[in-house]
Amino acid sequence: MLTGKVISIRGQIIEVEFLEDEPKIHDVLEYKENRSVKMEVYTSASPTSFFCLALTSTYQLHHGSIVIDTNQPIRIPVGPELLGRVVDTLGFPQDGLGELKTKEQKPIIDRDLSYANINIPKELLQTGIKAIDFFVPIVRGGKAGLFGGAGVGKTVIISEIIHNLVILNPKQNVSVFTGVGERTREGEELFETLKESKVMQGVTLIYGSMGANPTLRFRTAFTGVTLAEYYRDILQKDVLFFIDNVFRFAQSGYELSTLMNSIPSEGGYQATLTSEMASFHERLVSNLSNSITTFEAIYVPADDLTDPGVQAVFPYLDSGIILSRSVYQEGRFPAIDILSSNSSSLNSEIVGDEHYQTALDAQSLLKKATSLERIVSLIGQAELSAEDQIVFKRAQMLKSYMTQNFTVVESQTQRKGVYVPVKDTVADVKAILDGEVDKLLPEDLMYIGNLKDVADKLKQNTVIKPDSTQISNQPPLSNAGTTQPVPKVTNVIDTIGN
Repeated sequence: MLTGKVISIRGQIIEVEFLEDEPKIHDVLEYKENRSVKMEVYTSASPTSFFCLALTSTYQLHHGSIVIDTNQPIRIPVGPELLGRVVDTLGFPQDGLGELKTKEQKPIIDRDLSYANINIPKELLQTGIKAIDFFVPIVRGGKAGLFGGAGVGKTVIISEIIHNLVILNPKQNVSVFTGVGERTREGEELFETLKESKVMQGVTLIYGSMGANPTLRFRTAFTGVTLAEYYRDILQKDVLFFIDNVFRFAQSGYELSTLMNSIPSEGGYQATLTSEMASFHERLVSNLSNSITTFEAIYVPADDLTDPGVQAVFPYLDSGIILSRSVYQEGRFPAIDILSSNSSSLNSEIVGDEHYQTALDAQSLLKKATSLERIVSLIGQAELSAEDQIVFKRAQMLKSYMTQNFTVVESQTQRKGVYVPVKDTVADVKAILDGEVDKLLPEDLMYIGNLKDVADKLKQNTVIKPDSTQISNQPPLSNAGTTQPVPKVTNVIDTIGN
């Protein structure tokens, strides 16, 4: 039995000396006098000592305490019994529903899936959120990240995606929600919502809350990944994996690195940040039979996307959804910065030719309108040329159309949430680009589901802008604001009438 001696305690970092033999990295050590006091061997501190991460309270430990090597890494219970339960980082139940009785345990630090068994995702996954499905499409088995500062709606969008993919389609997937360094209140609210919707039996919630020590917050992400892998490989299920918040994972690693007196990288974060991000992201992949689709919320400190802790996440994502404070302050929600967001799945092979071409036309329109915004702010829209007026107005209408009411905040907004299929969004955007709704004002498209919601206004022409006659007589808008005609689609009024 290998034993060591505690030689220093620095918060959640314990330095243990081994004179006879060395433990393996990730082995769990236990205090000899109280085996419930545990720590994980993390890295070497000197030729004879190791830094260990405290998994429990350290108040019983002191200089000279004897610890015993268990020769085992951190293991958590796994099995179908965890569906419908709330657990902590070490797998202990937190929902008051009694002890977990499982037959298996699995280490939370494991090897990545072999490249030969990884499946490249190509199937489109609809979230029902217009701006995401149209401009930043997500594929089943891919990774999508929501980037934003405090209070711009990351958690609300994640909650709406959970509602649309889990609550509206309860038999389609199993889900794992991993809360890293977030508020206990938010975790409780999600638990109650899932229970009321009667879908909790297909979900596992794992929480390492804001008040937990940095070691537990740091390892919570790996606990969630381990369960997702089990559901994918053993239960043979497609998995929806949600994590909120990845920045808190990076932050907890920084806290631990500081306690170990490690030399930081140039950006101020721990030198191991990149490898830490890779260690759990590269396990969130799909095999040849089942998928893990990942949705990540990433806090952006001071709204600075160049922060190294934020930049470390980008390489692992298929879709990056950027939330903008300026868009939020304009009263448009979800506050997605359309031109800054991107997705590798926005190509004709995955979304189809019509969706792809319409998205390119819409992006060209928005880019042209962006260059006109400063002119409009100085001299007004009326001073623009007739063609530029068309571009600017239709861009404003497109931005308004991309606003949407969410089901998860109905109690706050008093507006019923709506799920919009992507085919409706594509048809509506094409109608806006073709000038079929030019007689409406941009504000008439705010918080509608689709253009059918404004059918009466379109038919009665009750809202007409003073210069709408001039604008409506212009040819339909094509790529980048040119006036070359494009093939005419079925008039949106006729479509609504049917």
